[in-house]
Amino acid sequence: MSLIELAGVRKTYDTGQIQVDALRGVDARIEEGEYVAVTGPSGSGKSTLMHILGCLDVPTSGSYHLAGEDVSLLSEARLAEVRNRRIGFVFQQFNLLPSLKAWRNVELPLLYAGVPRQVRRERALAALDKVGLGDRAEHRPGELSGGQQQRVAVARALVTDPAMILADEPTGNLDSASTHEVLGLLDELSALGRTIVLITHEHDVAERAGRTIAVRDGEITT
Repeated sequence: MSLIELAGVRKTYDTGQIQVDALRGVDARIEEGEYVAVTGPSGSGKSTLMHILGCLDVPTSGSYHLAGEDVSLLSEARLAEVRNRRIGFVFQQFNLLPSLKAWRNVELPLLYAGVPRQVRRERALAALDKVGLGDRAEHRPGELSGGQQQRVAVARALVTDPAMILADEPTGNLDSASTHEVLGLLDELSALGRTIVLITHEHDVAERAGRTIAVRDGEITT
């Protein structure tokens, strides 16, 4: 069974005056443990596809199965649970809370899931160790480099042991050295068997993945 299976997925936005077909019958499969890059120019539909993969939006029609479960049919509460427990998000903007220490930022998904405080701390520190930042656990985001902040974001994505890491332009705000650092970390996670879906418009970043899905005009072209 594929970890991700999209069948005939369409997404139409109705602005009131015009309908925009962002996705036009997308079929795709991603196996457990795959490292896949989703590429495409601005307006191609890749961001809409990312939102559906991340359960941040639902298809207008068609189906999306994640680990065998049809998420197209889930309630808002269940979708929120799937987002928190089964998908680890890494965004371009890091989305760290500046007032919180690194480990406190990492523990947030566990806090929302109701995990006891001591267990949250232990798992957050273990996740920071995995990304090579165990010695920065007490630092706040402003005391870390851009690359280190993104590694904290990766640790936060890992802390729930999700089925998939969904990384949306994770190097978009980084210099070349920090980009190399973060992509190296994703390579390591992939080598350990993590399923990674990387959204990017940069061809050299996409080349790090094992397979590329190209999106154009709401359709998959490769």
